[in-house]
Amino acid sequence: MTGPQLSEVVVVTVLSTVVAFVLTAAEAALQRMSRVRADELADDGRVGARALVAVVAQPAPYLAVLAFVRVVAEAATAVLITVAVISVTESLAKALAISIVVMAVVSFVVVGVSPRTLGQQHHDRVALAAAPVARVLRRVLGPLSYALVALGNAVTPGKGFRDGPFQSESELRDLLDRASDSSVIEVEEREMIRSVFELGDTIAREVMVPRPDMVTVEGDDPLRKATAVFLRSGFSRLPVIGADSDDVLGLLYLKDVVARVTADPEAAGVACSALMRPMSFIPESKPIDDLLREMQRDQVHFAVVVDEYGGTAGLITIEDILEEIVGEIADEYDRDEPGVEPLGDGGYRLPAAMHIDDVAELFDLDMDEDEVDSIGGLLTKALGRVPYAGAQAGIAGLSITAEKMAHRHRIATVIVRPLVPPGEAESEPLVRRLTDAARLSDAAGPTEGSGPTGDSKRVGGADDEQW
Repeated sequence: MTGPQLSEVVVVTVLSTVVAFVLTAAEAALQRMSRVRADELADDGRVGARALVAVVAQPAPYLAVLAFVRVVAEAATAVLITVAVISVTESLAKALAISIVVMAVVSFVVVGVSPRTLGQQHHDRVALAAAPVARVLRRVLGPLSYALVALGNAVTPGKGFRDGPFQSESELRDLLDRASDSSVIEVEEREMIRSVFELGDTIAREVMVPRPDMVTVEGDDPLRKATAVFLRSGFSRLPVIGADSDDVLGLLYLKDVVARVTADPEAAGVACSALMRPMSFIPESKPIDDLLREMQRDQVHFAVVVDEYGGTAGLITIEDILEEIVGEIADEYDRDEPGVEPLGDGGYRLPAAMHIDDVAELFDLDMDEDEVDSIGGLLTKALGRVPYAGAQAGIAGLSITAEKMAHRHRIATVIVRPLVPPGEAESEPLVRRLTDAARLSDAAGPTEGSGPTGDSKRVGGADDEQW
């Protein structure tokens, strides 16, 4: 290769590297840009803000095009560096080794770390400058990038992404963690946002108040009895049932009862069924994010959850769903429920209705269970029958013992301990720990014993609207 030719190769190499640098910075800036911030820049009249609003509204196609052009530029840089090094080196092996080292440094520093850092630190200015360019590139290269995305999905096992994997929930979660680590947001705010992400993975069965804890009135009951139930429970809405809880007739409002009885004291003897309103019914498998939107749309605060056989599984309110985001909401009518009580030996006293995922997080375990939701239900499944006080089983590395019974067929609290005590986990040999754990798990059976009994308590989401 002659001197002028080598100079041309160097110039093109520098240009392709600069293009890759700029596009990497643009990707980083656009990924960090939010719709709210883009609207603010548009309101301020910034140059490029209108294009930025359009890009941020549907970022995946633009990011796909930018990624495609950046990959082409990086590939061109790699090829040109290799050609240039080979032209000035006699040994092919030496030339390849030099090219790999040089390209690794260029890709990591010049095209990787540096532009992404600049793009995130100055995302406003970079995004404003990059948005018009991204729109032009999408018009020109959009069909080609879509074809390549489709090709990538075709050779990828499983279901691909229509617009390519250029922005996903996992990236948002990563940004959320980094914002929390840098004290941009508080830990409580991060947990609240995470709860919003998890709404789509949570179904009504996991949030509902179970059927045994429902407070109801019968359709034939007079309004004076319903008033007494309202006052005793502190709820403002009650399901009206017929023969049993599977026969839900409607919903009775405290305001309706008070208004009717105040206007006509003789109406206290009127049946509840005469004043009830229609009830909403939902399947227990319904995602609660969809349910929340439907409740907002239909202005409904209360619904009965129906199982796969058409029976009543429980009930759910808007407050139960909101508690999944912001945590427990208690008022002056809520009764204190048994919480998590450490026992000092690595074990805990837990409410039997505590969700398995919360127990797994408490003991730092991975518990994959689809058939039951609560720790009490897990014990019942392991024993194969309704447990009595003192019944014990070893499950998933935990020893679970039924402690207090709410009534004959229902556990109130359980004692949960790790099969390998924390103090021995570091000192005992691994083989001995595994052997002892397996022996304890096999030996733990449906033992019965006498234990304290307690009054029936409601376990579930608190709701001043009844539940």
